[in-house]
Amino acid sequence: MLLQPKQLKQSPAITDRAQTIHAVIEEIRPNLQRDGGDCQLVEIAGSKIMVKLTGACVLCKLSSFTLESIQARLVERLGEFVRLVPVAGAAQARQ
Repeated sequence: MLLQPKQLKQSPAITDRAQTIHAVIEEIRPNLQRDGGDCQLVEIAGSKIMVKLTGACVLCKLSSFTLESIQARLVERLGEFVRLVPVAGAAQARQ
């Protein structure tokens, strides 16, 4: 189960940090979707942020560059080091 924007707003356990992470990923998604791919937030576990690449992003040779770009934007926005970790399959979202 992937984290959805409604879950972020409704859950009192979700912090401003989690909302910032979600917002950064949502900013990137339209560009990926235009090319037939997508990136969805799966889980936030401390400094690890798990995302799932789908569609054209799965086999794209530039997916590592995409992940590095998202990670750099997250580090910039959060002001702390985070590690973006791609996951495969149907991962369970944990808050």
